[in-house]
Amino acid sequence: MSGGERTLLGRWGEAQVAEYLRKKGWTVVASGYRTRFGEIDLIAENRKFLAFVEVKLRSGKGPVSGAEAVDARKQQRLRTTAECYLSTHPTEKQPRLDVAEVLAPDGVNTPAPKIRYLENAF
Repeated sequence: MSGGERTLLGRWGEAQVAEYLRKKGWTVVASGYRTRFGEIDLIAENRKFLAFVEVKLRSGKGPVSGAEAVDARKQQRLRTTAECYLSTHPTEKQPRLDVAEVLAPDGVNTPAPKIRYLENAF
């Protein structure tokens, strides 16, 4: 799979999670938020929380789940990037770091991808 195809697939997975969150009453306030420390796929809020969401797309064939793929190094980059966001976007809401795993065996052709959403994943 080329880099462009991987990027397209990743954006599709993020769109699936964004829609999932909207259906649950969340508002997506940013996607693809980047700093020199890293990127946060989605930032969403509801009345109580501001969630920094790492989206992992899986075909179901690999040995590692999406949540397991967010190792300690990635977790630290996400924390630092979230702190950067909070320094320029203060909020009274409780921040948290979530992981959304999108199971799509046929990639963008998967008619109904399954989403496993882990609140406060780390």
